[in-house]
Amino acid sequence: MNLIIDIGNTVAKLAVFDGDEQIEVLRGSNHSLDCIKILCHKYKIDKCIIASVITLSNTIKRQLSGVDFPVLELTHETPVPIINKYRTPSTLGMDRLAAVVGANYLMPDRDILVIDAGTALTFEFIDVNATYWGGNISPGIYTRFKSLSACCDKLPLIEKGGELPDIGYNTETAIRAGVIKGIEFEIKGYISEMQKKYPDLLVFLTGGDKFSFDTKLKSIIFADRFLVLKGLNRILNYNVK
Repeated sequence: MNLIIDIGNTVAKLAVFDGDEQIEVLRGSNHSLDCIKILCHKYKIDKCIIASVITLSNTIKRQLSGVDFPVLELTHETPVPIINKYRTPSTLGMDRLAAVVGANYLMPDRDILVIDAGTALTFEFIDVNATYWGGNISPGIYTRFKSLSACCDKLPLIEKGGELPDIGYNTETAIRAGVIKGIEFEIKGYISEMQKKYPDLLVFLTGGDKFSFDTKLKSIIFADRFLVLKGLNRILNYNVK
């Protein structure tokens, strides 16, 4: 079985795969992989891959050094089953790379836009020939909420949940509607523009945030919260035959 570790800006996700089948997923701190003991006790792990967008803590390094199976750390030098045209691969987030690998594996021979809605909102494009051309990065929902509160003296920090009118009728709903609907419009705009060049475009939506889409867009959108984990599993299997 494979142990997949995805360390993000906010949390770490640990998953166990049996072949292509995802068996279990646990979430925890991105500074300490305490739940690794639980998974290693519960399953017979043969190999592991770890991808991180932050510097690995000494605690995590120590925990990984104590396991009895090989651990592959994903870097820009790791072989992947796609063609990577990103011009600065050493600065490419490994979660972004894993997401497009996962999308291409699930839907090969298609033009795909991968949208990951987390701490950052990212847009990645991989074409019908499995060539990844890059993507764009903008702030995610909570990053936008926090930046408004931090940069605007009289604007409060609000939560995502709550009333969401078309037009805000007080400061709280104005911020919530502005941020969430702004992101929805941003996503729809990217999809519409990409469809002009790639009429058969498919869209994968992953990450922790959900959005509403009209009927036309729903027909081409595949929501998969675990796309990055599936991509990492694919990369691990590709490197360890």
